[in-house]
Amino acid sequence: MAIFLTLHQAPGLSPEEIAGYGPEVVKSVHATFRQLYVNTGTGFIVTVYEADNAGSVEQEFERVGFPFDSINEVDYTMSATELKEMLAHD
Repeated sequence: MAIFLTLHQAPGLSPEEIAGYGPEVVKSVHATFRQLYVNTGTGFIVTVYEADNAGSVEQEFERVGFPFDSINEVDYTMSATELKEMLAHD
């Protein structure tokens, strides 16, 4: 399974409206929801999903009925601890 970040613009969407999508999101039919980041002032939203491919994430958003701007596969990650360890070896 791969990790995907999705980007969305939804100005004016309240935390209550976001929570309204919750019952469908937790079903995770095509992709598994992992995390949500929202700036409620600007409407900028990032979600983290786990899925076999980007098409599965797209199907999940279509099923839930929430629009997206882009779906991006993550192919490299680094934690703060890993970065510190890397820099300590230089």
